Amino acid sequence: MGKLTKTLLTSSPFQGFVYRCIRLYSATFRFTVENEAPWMARVKNGGNVLLCVWHQQFFSAIRYFKNYKPYAPALMISKSADGDLIAGVASRTGWRPARGSSSRGGKSAMMEVMEKLKETGLAAHIMDGPRGPMGKVKAGAISIALAADAVIVPFYVSADKAWYFNSWDKFFIPKPFARVTLHYDNMISLSPPDSDTEFEVLRQSVETQMRPGLIQNPSARKKQPKPKKNN
Repeated sequence: MGKLTKTLLTSSPFQGFVYRCIRLYSATFRFTVENEAPWMARVKNGGNVLLCVWHQQFFSAIRYFKNYKPYAPALMISKSADGDLIAGVASRTGWRPARGSSSRGGKSAMMEVMEKLKETGLAAHIMDGPRGPMGKVKAGAISIALAADAVIVPFYVSADKAWYFNSWDKFFIPKPFARVTLHYDNMISLSPPDSDTEFEVLRQSVETQMRPGLIQNPSARKKQPKPKKNN
């Protein structure tokens, strides 16, 4: 990545411009939000919640997630130049970025998210980001939830019309005026493991529960026949 590009991505005016563009573009989405009330009640009653999503789906939730600004939630974001831009957008949405990933600065970032989650009751984690592999739940999310005594709440985003990128995760952006559904899954409570083997069982169980919400073959999804109308 060139020096000029990196300077642009870390520039506050540019980050502000991107944030406003995302807000304006996302305002065209026709949102449906499902099953939000149960976990929100837990946060309001003093419990801790870690919202978890696949990397391919996080863009669609950016505008809606400004609703959680009063909780100042934490979110782990990589220290890459792309991460600088994402962190700038997240900060303007009212979130508190903790910079680090599994390849760089991950331990300190995880500790920061844990502490902020205990403090505010709410945080989020991108389960297979920032580099994948696609659909692989990283151990960090499990460690954060256990350390903060938090439940994991998976959430999934789908759109009736979207552009899919040729990226490792098949990242997608809903088209203008798309019907976008944000669905929160049931809360997952984790029991502290007694061994590395038990920890791996927890990780795999969360991955198994979340996998069905991953859009793994967008081209097949597009070709699905429309249901016939009853006469």
